[in-house]
Parts: sequence; C-alpha cells; structure tokens
Amino acid sequence: MGPITISYEDFNDLIAGRTDRYFRAVGYLAIHFDEKGGLTRPLLGELLSQATQIEELLDSYGARNNCRWARFRSLTAAIKLFSNVSYELLHIHHSIPAYRLLEVNQEFSKSTEQALSFTQATLLKAAQQLIAEAEKLKLSIPEVSEKDAFFGEKLPIGRLPHDLARRKIEAVSKTVSLLATAFLNLAAESRKVLPRRKPKSQTALYELINLISEEKVRSLELRFHNLQSLYDTFVSTTETEVFDNDLPVLRGHISVVLHLLRTARDFAHYFERHVGPTTQQVPQTPKQLVEPEALVETLIDYSIRYVSQFLECAEKLCQEMLRRYTEIGTIEVLVPQYRGFHVRPSTLISKLVLHYGSEVKMKLGEDTYDASSPLELFRANEKINAHKRRSLAQEIICLDLLSSRSESKNLQMVIHNVIATLAESGKVIIYEQPLKIEKKEFRPDINPMEQVADEIAKLLVTGKIDIATDIRAVFTGDRRVLEDIKLLAENGYGEDNHGDNIPLPEQLSYLRQ
Repeated sequence: MGPITISYEDFNDLIAGRTDRYFRAVGYLAIHFDEKGGLTRPLLGELLSQATQIEELLDSYGARNNCRWARFRSLTAAIKLFSNVSYELLHIHHSIPAYRLLEVNQEFSKSTEQALSFTQATLLKAAQQLIAEAEKLKLSIPEVSEKDAFFGEKLPIGRLPHDLARRKIEAVSKTVSLLATAFLNLAAESRKVLPRRKPKSQTALYELINLISEEKVRSLELRFHNLQSLYDTFVSTTETEVFDNDLPVLRGHISVVLHLLRTARDFAHYFERHVGPTTQQVPQTPKQLVEPEALVETLIDYSIRYVSQFLECAEKLCQEMLRRYTEIGTIEVLVPQYRGFHVRPSTLISKLVLHYGSEVKMKLGEDTYDASSPLELFRANEKINAHKRRSLAQEIICLDLLSSRSESKNLQMVIHNVIATLAESGKVIIYEQPLKIEKKEFRPDINPMEQVADEIAKLLVTGKIDIATDIRAVFTGDRRVLEDIKLLAENGYGEDNHGDNIPLPEQLSYLRQ
C-alpha cells in the first residue's frame, strides 16, 4: 500500500494555521523595510525561527517535490538562509570594535555593510515574492501595522563593566602555546581549502566555486568553533588574559574567522542547492531570486577574502606568542636514511620550523645548523657522507672483505663482491639494478682499501648506492616544534629508504601544501 495523499484543502488549512507569525514578520519586512531602515536582529531572529519551522513542516509533507508548493517552499528556504547569513553579518558589524582586529581599517567595515546590503536586498525580494506566492495559494496574510515595531532595535552606546573575579589557571605557557599552535595548524589547513586570490575571468570564477564546497567550508567552520570553545574554556576571564594583551586579539580573530566562515558556508550552500548548474528547476519560477554572479562575488570578495586576511595577520601574532612562551627542549633523531638531508627532508624540516616561527638549531657532531634553512641543512651532508665512508671502511675491515685481493687484480670484481656482501647484511642499499661499476684494476702504488673506498664513494655520490648509517642529529628549540620534528623523523622524513614519497601523519598535513 502506497503513502496516503493529503488533499490540497487540508494542507492549505494546516499551513494557514501555522503561518500567522511567519507572514507577520515577512509582511513587516516587505512593507516597512524602506521606512524603518536596515535589518534588525529581532526581525532576523523571528524570520529565521519561523522560516525554519515552516520549511520543516513543508518538507515533512513533501512540498519540495510538489508543483503547487515547491515555489513556496523554495522561497521559505531562501528566507531562512538569508536571515541566518544576515544575522551573522550583523553580528560581525556590531562586534568589529570589540574584536581588536589587526590591520583592519574602514575597508572591512565598508565591505561588511556591502555584503549586508546584498543579503538585505535578497531578503526583501524573497519576502515580496513569498507574499505574492501565498496569495496565489489563497493563504491569508495578516495585516501589518505599527504595533509590529518590536522588530526595531535601539542600541545605547557602552558596555557593562567587567567586574567578575578573574580565574587563575595552571600551566599558562602550555595553554597559550596549545592555542597558538592549534591556530597555526588550522590556518595552514585553511589555505588548502580556500583560494588565495580572486580569478580575473568570470569562467574561472565559476570554476572556483566548485573548489569552495559547502562541505569543505563547514568542516573548517566546525574546527574554528572548537578552537573558540577551547579559548573560552581555558583562557577567557582568566588573569592570564588580562596580563597578555595578545590573547584577546587572538580571540577576536578566531571569532571573526568563525563568523565569516558561516557566511561562506551559507553562500556556498545557496549556490550549490539553488542557483548552480545542477540545481533542480522549480515550475513556474520567475526570474532568479539571486543572480549567481552577485552571490559568487560576495562569497569570494567578502567571506573568503577576509578569512584569508585575518588568518594571515593572526599567524604572525601566534608565532610571536609562541616565541614568548617557548619551552626549550632537546631531541635526538636518526638522520634521513636516503641520501641524508637532501631536498625533501631539508625542505620539510624548514617548513615545519618556519610554520611555528621559533628558532630551532640542529647539531651534528661539533657543527650547528639553522633548522629553518634548507641550505644550512644541506651542508650537514658533508659530515654525514664522511661518516658513511668511515663506517663502510670499518665494515670492510671487520668482515675481511678484501681477502679476495690476493686472488684478483680486478678492482671492479672486488667492489662488486664487497657491495653485494654488505647489501645482504643491510649495510648498503643498491638503487641501480643491475649495478654498473667502471672496469678497473688495482694500482700497486695505492693502498687497496683507499682504492675501494674511493670507487664506492663515487657510487654513493652518483646515487647508485647508499650506505646505511646510525648517525643521529640533535635538535634544540621549542618543545612543540621538536615534537613535530620527532614525528617527521619517525615517518622517514616523508620518504622511504629508496627516496620514494610516503604519506605523512595527519598532524603534519600542513607540510604537504
């Protein structure tokens, strides 16, 4: 037996009995908006609450797939979304003075007002079209009068005194460093999701919207929400927040990024669901409620642009905070097995150190290197290769691998046998198969060991073989940075023993940008 079908008369009665407050708010917006000025939070709150309830009711009866009611449902969804995003924009507008944002001038305030004008115009158009649609459906529209002035909002200047007792927290350094580190990692993750610059062509703009999906933005939003909760739980209203002026600044940047991401999420959602190329067309729909170009422009030019800007300037703040709260530590790790500190491991270590912005030194033997510089780390290979050659010579002597010298003058054959023997015991890794060795004979005027060592050194330099080593490097610096360096070393510095790229753990995903 199929589902029971409700009659249009019964459904009209149901909706009519539930839409009085909804139509009162929509009607106030449609009729009195120009007279009363801009949107207010009481009006937006009522629109959002009522539209949410009506949309849910409509969906529970399948209105989105019904020719008569699909248009009404679509307009209700638009009012719900643009009420929500307008509320976020109003929050940002009112909160800008309290956020203590870095490098923010009148441009951000002006851009916020422009974005709000766009959402206001969309809401107004949606309200007018909804009333027209309701009249077509023969739904009763309540009369809107001045008694609905409770939708207004008068805001006196000033703030309440902050006179609650401040909390004390233990391990201030650990808490602040945790926040700053989490922000840096999240900022790096955001760069993989959000575009760096606006495309010049309209075609590229539409291609870009496919990369900024609602799903990706929602995931970022959730993580910034968690970061804000972390701050409010462990730092807000503490003595530490009073004595460190950078902490409220960081809180402001976390919060503004969170609210901007919420606007980006809603804009991306509306594009994907209602105006994008895959959108389901609603029958008897007049001109689109929102021009796709205007929607994408607001998403890219406002939401994404300022998220990127605030993340960038707050990254520098976090790096400065980490330097102030640095806890110096030391770790000892094996050097990269494949060709030492060549391009990949040196670059990853440098990116890691620069990500945190604190000083880290690497010591190898008696020499010290700046871990933030790949060129500095490259220099360490001289010492590593010298160590490899010495350890190789010791292995040859210990295993008496030149005893065949008395039976053969063929240097090529002796080297081949030496390398094969060492490879079997894991002391040498052979990359070239088959291994090509230059044909030579031993020279009687030079020590046999020197000749073998020199020829093997050539194979090492040309990358045909490598010599296993247990040489260790000592890193000194911020403990949080050292933890990531240790994790990187435990994962082969991003490569296996043959130099092939391997995945890094999730904690180091920022290195793969």
